[in-house]
Amino acid sequence: MSKAFCAVLLCFFAFVNVNAAEQLSLSDAIERALNTDSRISELEAFVEHAKALLDEAEGSDDITISANAFVGVSPAVNGGFFKESCGDGKTCETRRDRYSLSDGLSPWFNVQYGIIKPLKTFGKIESYALAAKHNIDLKKQDVRLQRGATILDVNKAYYGYLAAKNTRLFLRDIQQRVDKAAETVQAWLDEGEGGASQSDLFALQAASALANSYVVKAQALETIAIEGLKLLTGIESSVELELAEETLSPVELPELELDEYQRQALAERPEIKQLDHGLKASRALVQAKKAMNKPNLYAGIVGMAAYSPLRDRVDNPFVYDPFNDIGTTPIIGLQWEWAGGVQTARAKQAQAQLNALVEKNAFARKGIPYQVTESYAQMHGHHASLISLKQSAKAARKWMITSYTDFEAGLQPVDKMVGAFQAYVLSYTSYLQTVFDYNMQVAELNQVTGAYQ
Repeated sequence: MSKAFCAVLLCFFAFVNVNAAEQLSLSDAIERALNTDSRISELEAFVEHAKALLDEAEGSDDITISANAFVGVSPAVNGGFFKESCGDGKTCETRRDRYSLSDGLSPWFNVQYGIIKPLKTFGKIESYALAAKHNIDLKKQDVRLQRGATILDVNKAYYGYLAAKNTRLFLRDIQQRVDKAAETVQAWLDEGEGGASQSDLFALQAASALANSYVVKAQALETIAIEGLKLLTGIESSVELELAEETLSPVELPELELDEYQRQALAERPEIKQLDHGLKASRALVQAKKAMNKPNLYAGIVGMAAYSPLRDRVDNPFVYDPFNDIGTTPIIGLQWEWAGGVQTARAKQAQAQLNALVEKNAFARKGIPYQVTESYAQMHGHHASLISLKQSAKAARKWMITSYTDFEAGLQPVDKMVGAFQAYVLSYTSYLQTVFDYNMQVAELNQVTGAYQ
């Protein structure tokens, strides 16, 4: 095999390996999720639906053209207005064979049409259009809410994976140290040296099995988190996904004060904007419902044309023949539609919904600052806790290493070493959990203050 061919093969396999795995940072994952989340696309479709409702409301002021055309049959008629015996001094007698089919049947062609332009609806169209405009903004805030929820889901999966991975690697290392200590004790027992007892071996074996159980649990959480991240970012489950970070680290502590976050939340939260647009839309709907009792002023052109070729036409202006006629006229008119009880009830329904939104708005303006306060306090509490836990983990690690060294030198009993291992495991796993909680609390604070757009 030539060197050139080998080089080509190496390049090919290197290319395949590079493309077999994807690497994502947190910002990359968020961007991909926002572009692929079907839940966001669904709500964006509702925005388009709301825009179509606005087009419908505004289009109600346009010219309306209606037409009805049909082909049927009518009795054929030969002759004029009077019977055939009329004339030459004879008494003229009007015909009475309207329903007779003695002359056969005739095709009947009929067209009716109207061209109507609303001139004034006394607030109906304007109010419905205004409500539709605010409904668009309301639906847009639904999109923002889902985008924020998606970002929070990505943070949870991303940091959850790192926390589970770091926990698994840490516990695996602890398990290996415990297993090594158990081997040492077993060797001492076999050789009758070191002063170790069988109970010491059992204690180490129990600690190793317990550590392994936590390793398995962490591995399961790791798998769940990475698969969830693939789902959120639209990556196929068969594709290997790697994260840009290897270890779970706390993000920077936000610097704004609580009152600044509260003001930001009251100005930027999607729910606040939804309530604002909802109130305006509801007020417009109340006005529209009340305007339903008023008439519609309109102008237009209406007409009709009918033709039956096998009927003799009568052009007497006092005789109307629906089978042979034509006419058109410009019109101006008023149209009312009264349903007193129903219209009053609909107006009351709209007013009740408006009152409910007013109360909801009042509660939201009190509840949102509390929600921000809660998230802010949790964030600072977790931040202070992780600083202490980091110091605790460092000290516990030194204690564990010192105890293990003394144990190997035969200067410390097994139970003292196991106690040091337990303290290190507890402090470091608590630290990882707290880092995860703190990072998530920072993300949640961004959500409750409306930072996610």
